[in-house]
Amino acid sequence: MSEGIMQADQPPERTGDTPDLFSKFDDTIKLREDLLASGVEDPFSLVMERVLSPTRAICNGRDTILLGTYNYMGMTFDPDVVAAGQKALADFGSGTTGSRVLNGTYQGHKECEDALREFYDMDHAMVFSTGYQANLGIISTIAGKGDYVVLDIDSHASIWDGCAMGNAEIVPFKHNDIAAMEKRLKRIPEGAGKLVVLEGVYSMLGDIAPLKEMVKIAKDNGAMVLVDEAHSMGFIGEHGRGVVEQAGVIDDVDFIIGTFSKSVGTVGGFCVSNHPKFEIMRLVCRPYVFTASLPPSVVATAATSIRKLMTAKDKREHLWKNSQRLHSGLTELGFKLGTDEPQSAIVAVIMPDLEKGAAMWSALLTEGLYVNLARPPATPANMTLLRCSLCAEHSDEEVETILGMFERAGKAVGII
Repeated sequence: MSEGIMQADQPPERTGDTPDLFSKFDDTIKLREDLLASGVEDPFSLVMERVLSPTRAICNGRDTILLGTYNYMGMTFDPDVVAAGQKALADFGSGTTGSRVLNGTYQGHKECEDALREFYDMDHAMVFSTGYQANLGIISTIAGKGDYVVLDIDSHASIWDGCAMGNAEIVPFKHNDIAAMEKRLKRIPEGAGKLVVLEGVYSMLGDIAPLKEMVKIAKDNGAMVLVDEAHSMGFIGEHGRGVVEQAGVIDDVDFIIGTFSKSVGTVGGFCVSNHPKFEIMRLVCRPYVFTASLPPSVVATAATSIRKLMTAKDKREHLWKNSQRLHSGLTELGFKLGTDEPQSAIVAVIMPDLEKGAAMWSALLTEGLYVNLARPPATPANMTLLRCSLCAEHSDEEVETILGMFERAGKAVGII
């Protein structure tokens, strides 16, 4: 062996302490330690020992109403959905052990994509293993070095990560600001590839994007448009196709991204499109090519759920009723909410700070109610939120019970 090559059993000489790669997380570690020291239960490691229905579970030993699961349409216990998963598990086994481009495409994956094409009335559908991967894969593949992505500053982490992975130029604009978006688009160099990324419903505050105006501006400036409808699929729009349908722009957008982990009630992600070259994405999209495909039981439950959502008008109407009642009830009690009017199935309750928010979260859990505690940097404007996501299976009585729980907990903590 050459003298210039170090033997494996001879470690390099150290000139000081080895850098601790975890040091960058010290502030977060301290924040969590201080939170737990205040006596609240850990809001980020709740355990559901048993799930009883779409709206109830045993959490940390308590019978608890679920108001933070994104199970908007309550499909997780639908008998047809469960039966489809059980049959696929028995017929095809527990997993595929491969990616979609090798051995990982089963009949169920094709049937799931067929259901998506029918649901959205679009030519192409592509199923990913998670919604995160759908954004990561589509955005990073179509917007690369030299291209520009114009996106809302409050975009989901998966959107930001897709931009970073593709190495495109990222151009953010103020949340839901139509004029700011147009100004950014007009500054992009002539001839550059342009992609505008929007969300139908923004998951922190539950507000919707002004898609009618934004899509027109994007098209007028030569940009392609991708809309993430994770939090509106199944619920918003005449057929549950999302804010793009409600705003009348579904035929003008180039890509719709969604997830199975919200209204569909299982796990996975997808993209639908009418672009004539879309099928090439199956060979060039790395998060699709290099990821194991969803298990047969999962795509079977997803396909069955999607087809049932096509005719779920009654569920959609009841979910709107629940959202309106919770929003008005919390407002009457004196809570500060993220929107003036209910815009989606998400109702965000703004807390004064993280300490009060954690105390309120803990008090609600003691009452028997689970919501999401959301904090910076995930939240806009450094807000601490208690995020409530309603379900079509919440009864009128449960919503009234929830309002009583908020009233008692809010007074005990000093929020109202």
